[in-house]
Amino acid sequence: MDDIQEKLHKLLDYWVEHNNEHEEEFRDWADKVASSSPQVAQQLQKAATKMAAVSDELMKAKQALPESKER
Repeated sequence: MDDIQEKLHKLLDYWVEHNNEHEEEFRDWADKVASSSPQVAQQLQKAATKMAAVSDELMKAKQALPESKER
């Protein structure tokens, strides 16, 4: 794996973790506002679901990278 691919591998790990944190935060806030603002809660849940889908695509990109010899 060359330097660019190695860096991308690390970035993809970071981006997935970062997205997962946002997804969780969106769901937490949706729960907090569900009774007072159900439409807002619904939109936050939709955003969380889309964030999870983005993370899935990023994981597919990571899996498509060639393996390094060190792994």
